[in-house]
Amino acid sequence: MKTLTKGKVRLAALAATLGSVVCAGTAQAQLAGHNVILVHGFQQEDLANPPANLQAVKAAGEDYWRTFWLSRSDARIDWGSDGRVEGNIAQQAYQQLRQISQQGLCNDYCIVVSHSTGDLVTRYLLANQARWLQADGLQPLKILASLDYSGAGGGTELADLAMSIAYNDSWYNWPLKRAVKAFTGITPEPGRLGVVNDLQTNAARNLAVSPNSIPRLRFVAGGSSYGGITKPFISGTDDGVVPTHSACGATSSKGIDSCSGSISLAGKVSNQNGPSGLYYNHYPVLMNEGVSHSGVLGSETGNTSVPVVNNTTLNGLRVDFASRTYNQRAWWQWWGAGDQYVEVPGSAQTDMSTLVYNTLNN
Repeated sequence: MKTLTKGKVRLAALAATLGSVVCAGTAQAQLAGHNVILVHGFQQEDLANPPANLQAVKAAGEDYWRTFWLSRSDARIDWGSDGRVEGNIAQQAYQQLRQISQQGLCNDYCIVVSHSTGDLVTRYLLANQARWLQADGLQPLKILASLDYSGAGGGTELADLAMSIAYNDSWYNWPLKRAVKAFTGITPEPGRLGVVNDLQTNAARNLAVSPNSIPRLRFVAGGSSYGGITKPFISGTDDGVVPTHSACGATSSKGIDSCSGSISLAGKVSNQNGPSGLYYNHYPVLMNEGVSHSGVLGSETGNTSVPVVNNTTLNGLRVDFASRTYNQRAWWQWWGAGDQYVEVPGSAQTDMSTLVYNTLNN
């Protein structure tokens, strides 16, 4: 594997996690000295009211990141959720990839930040962008790494349910319909589900799965979304939208409870139902039991992050979180040392996006 010494990224002390074109790029917008490209996730509004054109798609993409990352990025790849990854989404993305290449934004390598379905879109783009751009006589983008929040590259059972409901609208399916409508924003109908088709677990896991040299650093949430009504329909632990098996980068869609076989999402050191294997170059870096699917993008504090892959170098990127191991007894335990836990010290004091951004720039 080629080592990219240009990107020496240190994930340390108070760390926690890390997809438009083109935002005004400045030195202040960079992350660890590299330009940042954002790839957003599924936007349910696109199913109810499909965007009229790319300008509308880009406006929605800008709003998606406004909480934290917008002002800290140099470019975005925006896409309409009413399309399919290998169809309209790829066409929209390519227009923006061309602009990024023409402007030379990634000549010194870029870091991609993706969220949710943006993980799947990013995987497809990373697999194809070099061939597409070279065919047009343009330089492929140099990508140092992708930092994936709540990645849906392995699909979600909610998409499976949505497709099922679209073809079986029986009254007795009302609990499923309620959960699916919370996820999609519409009553599912054939032909109206756009990228939800690609989010079915089998479909997602058969899209652009060839190994590549770009590390995918995974940041995994375990909180609640939509008031918890979706959780009973997702395999294993989840963040209310994406199952842990997807967010971790597990090679199987079998429900799991943690990205580690020995540490829970809450940091408890004990035997866990972890993944049997991970996709090539996928690294679960942080887990956080309390933060929600959208909260990872900068809106939630008070949740402790747990390091998984740590004290290692990935393709020239140094992953080096501060960590603390401690013992804690339950309220009913009057004897013994209690259970052992591991955490990133201080991580509950701020949101995950701020923690990662500040740490990477130290």
